Amino acid sequence: MIGTVLALGGGGFSMSDDGSSAIDDHLLDLTGQDVPKVCFVPTASGDDNGYARRFEEAFSGRATTSVLSLFCHEPWGYTDPQMLLEQDVVYVGGGSTANLLDVWRRHGLPDLLTRAAAQGTVLAGISAGMNCWFEASSTDSFGPLAPLDDGLGLLPGSACPHYLGEADRRAAYLGWVASGALPGGYAVDEYAAVRFVDGVAVEAVAERPGRPAYRVERDGDVATETPLEVRSLPGA
Repeated sequence: MIGTVLALGGGGFSMSDDGSSAIDDHLLDLTGQDVPKVCFVPTASGDDNGYARRFEEAFSGRATTSVLSLFCHEPWGYTDPQMLLEQDVVYVGGGSTANLLDVWRRHGLPDLLTRAAAQGTVLAGISAGMNCWFEASSTDSFGPLAPLDDGLGLLPGSACPHYLGEADRRAAYLGWVASGALPGGYAVDEYAAVRFVDGVAVEAVAERPGRPAYRVERDGDVATETPLEVRSLPGA
């Protein structure tokens, strides 16, 4: 992959009471623009209107915002997904990873997002919006946690968001990597994120203290965790 991805294990405006987020501030800084163009893609939540409005409120006054509603929800209606090529940031919301992938493929988003990243658009997302960029992931799209092996593959390996924040996430992910059900990858706690440039992890950041991120790899019949150095963002 050519381009930048910020993968949030949790946090951002989605998990903030007032919409403020040091990770979101960091995301805007990555664009190098004073007033970046940021498009929110809430496909994984079925284009939940409240979720999209929270995004608009959180980024109001510091970005030019838009919402890509593939479910044609008002007041946004349907917009040609080609508009993703005009953005400084594409920010993907949480929800069902499996549903997101199916809908995106129907509307041609995988190719558009690859092209957008290659020309400088920063791709970002939380939870399902983290999972989607990888080859595989840990998901609750089908109810119980399960491995999913048909991600977009813009980033190599697998992803596990909410690593310590949700019961059973850690044990399940380590078990799947150990068994080979999922390839090795990255596990990111809530309020933390990992930035990838051209497919390589270059930095982990957190907006709250003590929020880790790990590189997880298979070693024989066990999975090993290697902690990433996590930089605390201003205000963390």
